[in-house]
Amino acid sequence: MGGGLGGGSSDAATTLVGLNHLWQTGLTLEQLADLGLTLGADVPVFVLGKAAWAEGVGEELTPVALEEPWYVVAVPACQVSTAQIFSDERLTRDTQPITLAAFRDGGGHNDCLPVAEACYPEIRNTLILLNNYCEAKMTGTGSCVFGAFPNEREADKVRARLPATLQTFVARGCNVSPLHQALFKEA
Repeated sequence: MGGGLGGGSSDAATTLVGLNHLWQTGLTLEQLADLGLTLGADVPVFVLGKAAWAEGVGEELTPVALEEPWYVVAVPACQVSTAQIFSDERLTRDTQPITLAAFRDGGGHNDCLPVAEACYPEIRNTLILLNNYCEAKMTGTGSCVFGAFPNEREADKVRARLPATLQTFVARGCNVSPLHQALFKEA
């Protein structure tokens, strides 16, 4: 909770998709995504279950195929309030939206990062630590910090070098959610 990993949104989406499947309601994924948007901006991407470029408040989704690297995810000892970050007067509010093409060329930045670092020194310290091994980034409004690695072995090596007092884990990126892989296997 407060880590910026979309756990609540993912739980809501899994519940919608799972109940739709179990109860055989016949709703399409698009209908479920519309319903999910009433629960939270991130719910539709989890309902649809595929990597996507999001615009608007998160409801305008364009499917994308991304690399599937391994990530070291560090969880600083703080929980970020999204409402606090969005209401902070220091948050930049005039950044031009980035395009998918510009993102693929390595562009873009997280406007929430400077505010989160100022409010939560634990985030700043974790970024400094992980930046010793990779280009560290923060999830959404925070608090988790992550870095990409080409394989699990490299990610595990870096994770082992981080302080034992810092909660960390290794995860693999995926273009199709495990729920969708299980429910919608192609025969």
